Amino acid sequence: MTEIFPLALALIAGLALGTLFFYGLWLTVRRALMARYPALWLLGSLLGRLALAGAGFYYVGQGSWSRLVACLAGFVAARYLVAHFTRPAAARPFSKPLTHES
Repeated sequence: MTEIFPLALALIAGLALGTLFFYGLWLTVRRALMARYPALWLLGSLLGRLALAGAGFYYVGQGSWSRLVACLAGFVAARYLVAHFTRPAAARPFSKPLTHES
């Protein structure tokens, strides 16, 4: 029973890491579109995001494969959450009220 709490914390940590990683990617792409040197933005952001995610996974895992899997599950789930919330409102499914016209 004591193993469930660290797994839940690992899942939450994975969600946080994934949110930072993928939201940072979204911000970087938006910024790079208007930047004078977009390659520098993309490369710098990639290195920073990989360092953050790698250090986070290393810290959360600490030799336990079950915590690494839980962290990875949170990381992947964050990808879908960030993709959903950064999508324009017009592109979201069911963003407009459904009409029941026959």
